[in-house]
Amino acid sequence: MSDTNGSDGAGKAPASSADYGKTASFLAVGVGLTGVITYAYFLIASHTLSKTDYGQITVLWSAVFITISALYRPIEQLLSRHISERMVKGQPLREPMRVASTIQLGLSLLFTVLALALRGPIQNSLLDGNETLYWVFFTSVLFYAASYFARGFLAGMQRFGLFVALILSESCFRTIFAVLVAISVLSGQSAVAIGITAAPALSLLVVPFAFARRAQRDKAAAAAAPAPAAAGDEEAGDEAFSFRHGGGFAAAVFLIMFSEQAFLNAGPLIMSGLQGADKAGYIFNVLMLARAPLQLFQSVSTSILPHLTSLHTSEDPDAPREFAHTVKMVLLGIVAFTALVTVVVLIAGPKCMQIAFGDKFTYDRLGLLLVTFGMGLYLSSVTVNQACVAQGQVRRAAVRWIACAGIFIAWNFVPIVADESRRVEIGFLLAAGVLFALLYWVYRRPHAHKGDTPRPGSPEELEARLAILDENV
Repeated sequence: MSDTNGSDGAGKAPASSADYGKTASFLAVGVGLTGVITYAYFLIASHTLSKTDYGQITVLWSAVFITISALYRPIEQLLSRHISERMVKGQPLREPMRVASTIQLGLSLLFTVLALALRGPIQNSLLDGNETLYWVFFTSVLFYAASYFARGFLAGMQRFGLFVALILSESCFRTIFAVLVAISVLSGQSAVAIGITAAPALSLLVVPFAFARRAQRDKAAAAAAPAPAAAGDEEAGDEAFSFRHGGGFAAAVFLIMFSEQAFLNAGPLIMSGLQGADKAGYIFNVLMLARAPLQLFQSVSTSILPHLTSLHTSEDPDAPREFAHTVKMVLLGIVAFTALVTVVVLIAGPKCMQIAFGDKFTYDRLGLLLVTFGMGLYLSSVTVNQACVAQGQVRRAAVRWIACAGIFIAWNFVPIVADESRRVEIGFLLAAGVLFALLYWVYRRPHAHKGDTPRPGSPEELEARLAILDENV
């Protein structure tokens, strides 16, 4: 698949609907494969490490991904949005690259100072005093700064071949370390953990190919390049785009992504603080019942957004009916899938979990059922969220996401349910149910905010789709 078309900065027409559909399919397959390899890392680690060591790995993973999502995803979005826009308009890319790199450097320095200053609490309270895990956390977050910068650049340049190669190589390099431990070439928790920091570091080998090709294009297009816009005009254009056209949309998408991280990663972190690493590893495995289907569901959630956006903006009188029918069909499919998983859990749920993750933990069928029902409601929430985004409801949806994430986190500290593991399972189900109800209310009663509806084929829509695809890989 071609990475991009047209010359850099020379003005590039937006992709056709057919090309855009191919891009969506390509990304879905690539990221889906990345997710499968990532889960292989945990399956192997669960079988090769003790309960405590594996639990600490899951805590480390959760801490790394919550941190990098909060720090670096906005920069990835900034690059993707502005580079895409300037490619279409034939404007130079220097300014967004300079601004983004400055912000990214500042965030990395801020993290460095805070992480070193708070080394005691992070290492002793969060990572059970494990010095190796602290340095893996520290270096991983810094390496991911470069990785997410590269992702934003590649997405904005529409070089999706290299984009997928970058994230796929991360998963492969990470999993290689777990495999080497499993076959006794390496040994111990430290070797498995190092895979988390080696993944973004080694995957950056892909990046020189992107910048080398860009440099060649710059030289080839230098003679034919149009005169640059006046500084005042360029700044005015940046301000109009970043604030009037995209600022609110990007911020709302960021809140949704951060909330997703809270839903999927807060449980293990909370359990680590309340019950220790053993229980953190247990609840991480249980929540895989929600994580794994969500990864597989991404191809559906990704492809539904442009379809619903096109229907929402269409003047065809049948478009509203088709819009509602599409959402209904996907929700019915989720109900059927949830029913199938429920049957499997009832018949052999605990045994299947031990086959997948080893027999170090004894799984409770009721807990697995609670997470299964929560998974169905969570997938339904993701579907309705896509409908809300297509309708221009992203800001209203973001408020619901962050509120429900807060409810889920707060619930886990309220001792209404004595068993902390059961509290997480019930909290996930309840929060997912509340989220679905609130998003469905927004979907049925839309009040669109101007600029929040991503145009089919626009950088905003691509950004939203990449945000959904790129979680936890």
